[in-house]
Amino acid sequence: MDTWKQGHDMMVIRYPYIPVGRAMLYVGEDNIFMQAARDVALQYSLDKKQKVGAVIVCDQVLVGRGVNGCDYHEHHGCERMRLGIPTGQGYDLCEGCHPKNHAERTAITHAQANGHDMRGAAMYLWGHWWACEPCWDAIISAGITHLYLLEKSEILFNPADKGTIIGR
Repeated sequence: MDTWKQGHDMMVIRYPYIPVGRAMLYVGEDNIFMQAARDVALQYSLDKKQKVGAVIVCDQVLVGRGVNGCDYHEHHGCERMRLGIPTGQGYDLCEGCHPKNHAERTAITHAQANGHDMRGAAMYLWGHWWACEPCWDAIISAGITHLYLLEKSEILFNPADKGTIIGR
């Protein structure tokens, strides 16, 4: 489902998915939690093409962190790409793309494993410009109320945009 939402600087951003009643929020690169998400992505992500990191913050305390990726694509390629499946769809068809390997889900799993209650928490996502439906479902189910992206992420981390920094 394609969804249009008004972005942070009054421009319209076309997200591949966003649940009803939710919004993408934006912070600058000087935000300490966005910096933490960036650092986690750059240090630990297993994805060679697009490193993504997420941190969960509750009462100004970082309670969970996660990254995207696994080594499946290195050994087997991507089933979704072979089948020509568009972004945001068919993640379950490829082990490497499966939502269990997304930064949002791994951050939630990390926080849960350490016994943290995420109700009312915020998630900061660096390296991507939207969250897929399975990740939104996990975010909502965990009780996380806000999802923050880096300002201009719809350009910086969108492979379809000519201003992207992916692969550079």
